[in-house]
Amino acid sequence: MAYEKITSLDVARKAGVSQSAVSRVLTPGASASKKTAEKVISAVNELGYRPNSLARSLITGKSRIIGLVVAYLNNRFYPEVLEKLSNRLQKEGYQVLIFIAQNTEDDITNVIEGILEYQVDAIVAASVGMSSDLAARCQDAGVPIVLFNRGQANEALSSVTSDNYMGGWKAANYLVALGHKKIGYIAGWEGASTQLDRERGFVACLKEKRLKLTHREVGNFIRCEAQDAAKKMFATKDRPTAIFVASDHMAFAVMDILRSDIGLKIPEDVSVIGFDDVSLASYSAYDLTTIKQPIAQMVDSTVDILLDKINYPEGESNKIIKIDPLLVIRNSTSTLKETK
Repeated sequence: MAYEKITSLDVARKAGVSQSAVSRVLTPGASASKKTAEKVISAVNELGYRPNSLARSLITGKSRIIGLVVAYLNNRFYPEVLEKLSNRLQKEGYQVLIFIAQNTEDDITNVIEGILEYQVDAIVAASVGMSSDLAARCQDAGVPIVLFNRGQANEALSSVTSDNYMGGWKAANYLVALGHKKIGYIAGWEGASTQLDRERGFVACLKEKRLKLTHREVGNFIRCEAQDAAKKMFATKDRPTAIFVASDHMAFAVMDILRSDIGLKIPEDVSVIGFDDVSLASYSAYDLTTIKQPIAQMVDSTVDILLDKINYPEGESNKIIKIDPLLVIRNSTSTLKETK
């Protein structure tokens, strides 16, 4: 039997109401009487009608779609963010469309230009940079942008992050309290504001304690590069007794290398602390002490800003939100032994 497409006009005829009444009932935030709504919903269910979102967007100018730009999804932090962001936006009547972009200006520009063709209502840029020209292009198109887990020096855009400086400070303060003095750091991508702030806070705390960073390598937030950084850092006898790794994603790679290739015990031989507190951090295989990013609060703040900008485009200026992260203590860190 041939498939027959059901239209909103069919629903209107079945319900005995106007086509505009059907549109009002099926549009989030629009008003319709309870009686009309019951008729329309009954007809929708009986006919199996599915609204054409694309067609509706051409009429209303609103797609009810939020574009999410991310640099990678292999870091478990971002799938967790995506789940919470999607759930929250769905409650508000929006869907998320994901785009992957390399952390280069040309690629980000191409991706953003592509997103605008989908007539998204707003964009969340997660850990990718935005040039002032590109931000202006989106603004001219009437598409608000919120940076997630990435700051911007000129504060030209709204951004939501944890307080990465304070997170780095807390990591150093805890390692020093455990008695460690030979402390290393494996950095993320050095073009990221999150990386810069975490390292600044970490080094500032060490300086307050009259200590300095004794070892430093770069892992670029990439697993294999973090492993290489760990091998290099621990290639000599003068190795650190504790290390702070700029993300859990890299910390897991570092812990694997320290155990399998270098033959060290964690935390008996070296203490390891990460940043993010993704779900894998609590697994017994890692049991990682880490700085917890408050994902739920960050997502709620991001969605609140998005909705304000979508609903009140002439409203408040940009918001810069930094949420205090928490130190989560597990068994990858311990007090320095006298023999070390």
